[in-house]
Amino acid sequence: MKIEFMQRAIQLSLENMRKGSGGPFGAVIVKNGKILGEGWNQVTSTNDPSAHAEVVAIREACKNLNHFDLEGESEIYCSCEPCPMCLSAIYWARIDKIYFANTRQDAANIGFDDEFLYQEIVRPLPDRKVPIRQYCREEAQAVFTEWMQKTDKVLY
Repeated sequence: MKIEFMQRAIQLSLENMRKGSGGPFGAVIVKNGKILGEGWNQVTSTNDPSAHAEVVAIREACKNLNHFDLEGESEIYCSCEPCPMCLSAIYWARIDKIYFANTRQDAANIGFDDEFLYQEIVRPLPDRKVPIRQYCREEAQAVFTEWMQKTDKVLY
């Protein structure tokens, strides 16, 4: 871990919050000691609820590498503990290490409370706030069957 990368994530959060880009969150992705991607919260400035700092940084890093997999000495420095969506994206990107500054409780104290999402994920499907039901599984299974037989698929 290098302090300058965390300081950069915090700097991005401050600068872009002041500019009105979104909430006070920044992230930096580093691989082999070099910054590959930077991000800051852009939810309100882009009208994109998925444009969290970590997701924006992952998108930039993957674009710069021209690859969807960041595995191998990659680190993400986040100005705040990642929310469930960002944590999932970090895992999908196969980032090797996560460092964060503010905690999710610190974020809750200023109005960004992810606790509901953490609780919602473990609830049985019928008990979730947003109704979620399964339909057309047979048709969808046909696509999965074809995927399994596909010889030129790229696993991720």
